[in-house]
Amino acid sequence: MYSFKLRPLRFYLSNEKHFYEAIKNIFGFYPENIFLYKLAFRHKSQSEVLLNGMRVSNERLEFLGDTVLSTVVADHLFRMFPFKDEGFLTEMRSKIVSRAQLNKLSLRLGIDQLIIHTQEKNNVYRSIKGDAFEAIIGAIYLDKGFEFTRKVLINRVIKNNFDLNELIATDVNFKSKLIEWAQKEKRTLEFIVVQEVGAGYHKQYVVDVLISNEVVGTGRDYSIKGAEQNAAMKAIEHFGINGNGKH
Repeated sequence: MYSFKLRPLRFYLSNEKHFYEAIKNIFGFYPENIFLYKLAFRHKSQSEVLLNGMRVSNERLEFLGDTVLSTVVADHLFRMFPFKDEGFLTEMRSKIVSRAQLNKLSLRLGIDQLIIHTQEKNNVYRSIKGDAFEAIIGAIYLDKGFEFTRKVLINRVIKNNFDLNELIATDVNFKSKLIEWAQKEKRTLEFIVVQEVGAGYHKQYVVDVLISNEVVGTGRDYSIKGAEQNAAMKAIEHFGINGNGKH
């Protein structure tokens, strides 16, 4: 079992009891290294300055959590749909890990209430909630290891918050949506393969999407189509484009 039924001794000695309980309520376990989780909730707008002048926030944990989350979701979908091709798996993964979806998930779980950030008008930090969720996954991975994190994500997050059959019926083609938006906004749009990583069955493609000659999203996948979809998803998140192709 991936969760602890008893409170750890450090819980009783800590002045962060409410924080321990918050993590337990959301993810079903008590943290070991509480500082990792506190860092995961610290947005770059409220970064701390160390003695050496370095500023620390949840950005590094977000980077790590993004990779762990993508791997776990890909593995889960691979096992759930043994006869589906990589195009289907890529699209399903994109539907689960999109920033819009993670933002909604963060609200549903109550993660947004714990984020430390500077209050900004006009919704400047569109991805702050989803970023924090990924950072927490990074913290769990460092604190508990990959297998523990995988079980938490599947049993506590994915199974309780995602209906895979409903996602299958939901048509989300990020590339088509971005093309439609660019046409309406009279912007030039281009997808460029900028790198090929690895070889043979392990080769991945890195694709940049350019809007008006500016890189606004980068995607990576084992197929060019998948990389384009991931890049388009990042661009859609960058511009805050909703389901109707509007801001």
